Amino acid sequence: MVGILMGSDSDWPILKEAAQTLERFGVSYEVHVRSAHRAPELVSAYAKSAAQRGFKVIIAAAGGAAHLAGVVAAHTILPVIGIPIESKSLKGLDSLLSTVQMPSGVPVATVAINGAVNAALLAVECLALSDKVLARALLGHKQALQEKTSDADRTLSRSIIQEK
Repeated sequence: MVGILMGSDSDWPILKEAAQTLERFGVSYEVHVRSAHRAPELVSAYAKSAAQRGFKVIIAAAGGAAHLAGVVAAHTILPVIGIPIESKSLKGLDSLLSTVQMPSGVPVATVAINGAVNAALLAVECLALSDKVLARALLGHKQALQEKTSDADRTLSRSIIQEK
């Protein structure tokens, strides 16, 4: 249901977090290396065929010039979520700007630099619009986040009281 594309196999350690998040929600996915610059025909073919092959969302991650998400978005009507990958030279700011600064008419939802978990969660949210099981799972996820925050608050409060 979700396609995960990366500009280079060196991006896999980050994208693996997206895959693991999708697995946690029971969402199927496939992963490929597709370079907007080194193999543009492969990117175009993948994006053009994704909807017919049953995909609903594409996550595309790249660093540096980071054109992968935009090129994918130019060739599909599916939602595309871009993950800017941290680069050595500019710490990912170059990737972020390349991903987020899309021209009018070619949207790419963009998450934080190396934000693979949020990209996967956004993909699950898109899918949950028409899937009640996923919607319930997301509600459970939100509840778990709230409980974790409440637990941290209680722990901190106890610690402060003990210090006094």
